[in-house]
Amino acid sequence: MTYTISQVAERTGLSIHTIRYYDKEGLLPFIDRHNGTRVFTEQDIDWIDLICCLKGTKMPIKDLRALIQHCTDNDAVLEKGMEILINHKRQVEAQLEELQRSLQTIHYKIEHLPQMYQERFAKESAL
Repeated sequence: MTYTISQVAERTGLSIHTIRYYDKEGLLPFIDRHNGTRVFTEQDIDWIDLICCLKGTKMPIKDLRALIQHCTDNDAVLEKGMEILINHKRQVEAQLEELQRSLQTIHYKIEHLPQMYQERFAKESAL
């Protein structure tokens, strides 16, 4: 089954403009064209979903482009594509650890902020 750009936009939640931008940036080199019109397959949509996932975790466009090139070219080099994904996974794991520490700080402040305010106002009232 094939899909139009409008159908892909609806399925992925991306705008048509964004899909065209990804294509222009070299992120969709596998998309077929019939009479100049982009024609998408399920596999193409899977790639777009991966692109969205990786962009959502702050992978730079140049790394996305390199990953896609390594995985889709006729001279595809799977090891290089895997290396890009593994390195990005490590970066995402480090971001998650940092976010977890930040979340713990927020939880602590939520738990202790009322007491801190009470103590502050009690001190000011005593003066």
